[in-house]
Amino acid sequence: MRSARIISTTAFLVLVFVVQESLISRINFPVSGFSLYIAVLMGLISLEDRAGAIVTGFIGGLILDLSPTIDAPLGQWALVMTVMGYLFSVNRETIGDFATRPAALIFFVALGAATSLFLFLLSGLMLGENNGAISKIALIVAGNSLWTVLFSPLILPVLSRLRAISLSSRDRA
Repeated sequence: MRSARIISTTAFLVLVFVVQESLISRINFPVSGFSLYIAVLMGLISLEDRAGAIVTGFIGGLILDLSPTIDAPLGQWALVMTVMGYLFSVNRETIGDFATRPAALIFFVALGAATSLFLFLLSGLMLGENNGAISKIALIVAGNSLWTVLFSPLILPVLSRLRAISLSSRDRA
């Protein structure tokens, strides 16, 4: 991943983070909340190659660590999203190209969002955090997954076009 793409990806993720923190988090979704930022980050990670997915996951996790609503150690989200970037890139190579199968991409992004939330909770347990009741956690993860599945068809085509615009001729070859 070139430094220009790292800068543009970081700027885009900061913009989505600001929208998430100022607008989306204020909406009371039925069942549970929705994290636009995690859905966008999973979408970006799924479209990248191995190195790009890991770098995007790390940058996205660092930005998510800056959230004032998250009471977690600095770097916990960076670790989780870096792991998710690696898992996405490894599994993407075995699944194939998502351009021909958009339903698989939507499912993959929703599964990635749910997995990232579970990994965050698991790493929090290892760090000694109290995460609450299992039933409440399951409801939050299920609700977020539901909303990710519903909104991903709107988000992913835009992300795909933005990524295609940001690629240089060297990256396209």
